Amino acid sequence: MVVEVFKTNVQRELDKNYIIAVIQTQFPDYKVNFDLEDCDKILRVEGVALEPENIIDYVNCLGYICVPLE
Repeated sequence: MVVEVFKTNVQRELDKNYIIAVIQTQFPDYKVNFDLEDCDKILRVEGVALEPENIIDYVNCLGYICVPLE
């Protein structure tokens, strides 16, 4: 199991729920959650053979910033 953590600019619960739904539609085996309380608006994705570039591309295509957290 691999866990990837991303910094985003997601602010609202509505946006968070939309992004989670899109990711889980494309990658049904991934476990996805946000921490909007964190200053970096953390997106965590857990899965087997996880491709971080795919997550970044999907979130960016939805109009949000998503970068790997250093």
